Amino acid sequence: MTKADIVSEIAKSTGIDKASVLMTVEKFMEQVKDSLANGENVYLRGFGSFIVKTRSQKTARNISKGTTIIIPEHKIPAFKPSKVFMEEVK
Repeated sequence: MTKADIVSEIAKSTGIDKASVLMTVEKFMEQVKDSLANGENVYLRGFGSFIVKTRSQKTARNISKGTTIIIPEHKIPAFKPSKVFMEEVK
């Protein structure tokens, strides 16, 4: 399902025009991205959590050159679904 599909479904089920729904969805995604970029987690009860995970430093190998490189500690965004969400998917 694409963002356009989501917007169409929401517009159809609520009766709100697609332009307003699209703007709302865009602002929601922007807010989630901004919060994660600032290190703040986003919790949506009954849906899940958008969280920032920290990957520790590790050593990797470049097989073609035969060298080792160090990948520094870095942060990545992640999604953790709620128990209700998981039960519905099962």
